[in-house]
Amino acid sequence: MSQLTVEIRPASSRDAAQIADVHAASWQSAYAGLIPHKSLRGMIGRRHAGWWKRAIQRGTSVLVVDFGGAIAGYCTFGLNRARALPQEGEIYELYIRPEYQGIGVGSRLFNAARTDLRNHGCDGLVIWALEDNDMAMNFYAGHGGQDIAQGYETFEGQRLRKIAFVWQ
Repeated sequence: MSQLTVEIRPASSRDAAQIADVHAASWQSAYAGLIPHKSLRGMIGRRHAGWWKRAIQRGTSVLVVDFGGAIAGYCTFGLNRARALPQEGEIYELYIRPEYQGIGVGSRLFNAARTDLRNHGCDGLVIWALEDNDMAMNFYAGHGGQDIAQGYETFEGQRLRKIAFVWQ
């Protein structure tokens, strides 16, 4: 009987192509119909393997879900960028390939990033999600996030509301 391992680990530059694939698949799944097509295609196109390789080499905090050698998801995180919010840590992105969603790897990745931020002295956590992204809204609310602030992103003249979830 063979055994499949699921590991949450820091990304290495050799993961860049797979992370780019996860980014493209998960963003297309999450945002098609929410973000205008031209903007979405441009945002996906900018995050090619070379972009991810450079980000990892520069020290960007990236964790991956390694599902038996295949990267099933990734998370980027660091210091909170919203000065108006007192939480010190922020998860910038957390995405799982659509075919791996709903089996708990997103929760494991979220918890690992949260632990890493706490271990680096960050008090509290914030995550922003587009209000119309029901899957993200349900995920963060289901993990105990408190909806405390709002903001907006504009794409091709279309204004989309985003919500800040926080954990103390």
